Amino acid sequence: MSTHGDASTPLTLTVLLEPWRPHPLAWIHRGEGREVAGELRRAGHAVRVARFRAGSAAALPAGPLLLRLSDPVMLAAVGALTRAGIPFIGPSAAVMARCYDKYEAHRIAIGNGVDCPPTALGSTADGMPFPLIVKPRRGSDSIGLRLASGRLPARAKNDRYLVQERVLGSELTVAVVDGRVGAPLRLDLPEGVLYTFARKYLLRPRRSPVADAALSERARSTARTIAAMFGVNWAARVDLIHETATGRLRFLECDVAPLVGPRSAFAASLAAAGVERAEQLRLLLGSDGAPRSSSA
Repeated sequence: MSTHGDASTPLTLTVLLEPWRPHPLAWIHRGEGREVAGELRRAGHAVRVARFRAGSAAALPAGPLLLRLSDPVMLAAVGALTRAGIPFIGPSAAVMARCYDKYEAHRIAIGNGVDCPPTALGSTADGMPFPLIVKPRRGSDSIGLRLASGRLPARAKNDRYLVQERVLGSELTVAVVDGRVGAPLRLDLPEGVLYTFARKYLLRPRRSPVADAALSERARSTARTIAAMFGVNWAARVDLIHETATGRLRFLECDVAPLVGPRSAFAASLAAAGVERAEQLRLLLGSDGAPRSSSA
């Protein structure tokens, strides 16, 4: 990572969006990227908007690139930009690869002593007790998330799917950026109801700071540990579940390409910890107010 300039210097940067495609992830992330670009303009920065296309990295505008892309496109973009030696503001290719593969992320977490729900690939899930959570091994935004109550769907019995023991409890999310950790937010969902794509974007549950001070500090400490474990070098959102029956705090996912717009859970978590939006934008660009470029 490298930094340039100082906190009071207006920046000239490009917000990199994905091209239009008939997919809800593209619509959501393009809208959020334009919203962030507008915020940065109002903060006095000179902001352009460009679209990422595979094979066209060399044609992108010069200067810092702030990547606002959905996870699958982000994965392709960070790889392409890294190979081309073009600096950017976003997750590094190595961090993105570790966390986008949910099975690899689970393996790393378990290997480092992090409490996780029992998890297996769909091809090796025989014998796991039902009900089970089924989700794509590589995916985002809870697309494809399902509950299997009596048998595993045939399409999930392969290495492209992840199978996880269902844990009943409260889902928590915590923002992390440049070493700063937000306040844990509790998702107001009935116990056992899955946080699906539709619930994330169409039927959004309320998010509220965790009232229990001890649990809040446990969640913040766990999120900090997990971010360090994965080598997070930009923004991340760590998702946990507080199991009702045991009080255990279990790791679900580390999203290293989260939505960071003003209405996101990421922004709300930081705001609940006293980090105002202007400071959030400075942290996203670099702690000193200058772009923090990741190409490693």
